[in-house]
Amino acid sequence: MIALIDYGAGNLQSVANALKVAGAADLAITADPDAVAKADRIVLPGVGAFAACMNGLTAIPGMVEAMRSRVLNGGVPFLGVCVGMQLLATTGEEFGSHAGLGWIEGTVRRLTPAPGVTVPHMGWNDVVPVREHPLLVPGEAYFLHSYAFEGEDVLATTDHGGPVTAAIGRDNILGAQFHPEKSQRYGLALLERFLEWRP
Repeated sequence: MIALIDYGAGNLQSVANALKVAGAADLAITADPDAVAKADRIVLPGVGAFAACMNGLTAIPGMVEAMRSRVLNGGVPFLGVCVGMQLLATTGEEFGSHAGLGWIEGTVRRLTPAPGVTVPHMGWNDVVPVREHPLLVPGEAYFLHSYAFEGEDVLATTDHGGPVTAAIGRDNILGAQFHPEKSQRYGLALLERFLEWRP
């Protein structure tokens, strides 16, 4: 079973629809930590502010513990999308400094506007892998964000007035700053690979 975590902070239906198109047969949109603790794959979407999303996640009794147990100890494949990726970081700096899940060492900081570069970073942009990873290939994906991850385990970058993190991950964990569910063929192909991934 694939658990798509419902914590009040994601465009759940579009992510669910994309996963189904990619081949997910047994998909549960769930806020139940017990279901997450038994899942074969876990997807954490996220739209909005870092602190609000983290608060939504921690407000569900046992959810963070279930995720940690299943992903970090159980080794099941995990995909974080947009703010769901950012929550993997140690800290987020949106509206103050806030603790994240701390699964990947790093900080989520506001993008800096530059000549000809606007914030938020919105629209199609290149995904450039910086390390080999079975889920990531070069291509174009859809981005919409004002904050970006800076830290360890960067797997891919994009260019928005300089390099910006597009994906992070290690072991059985992948985080995508872009939206696979809005990235048409590129995004669906990524989700297809995620559904087959055996890290």
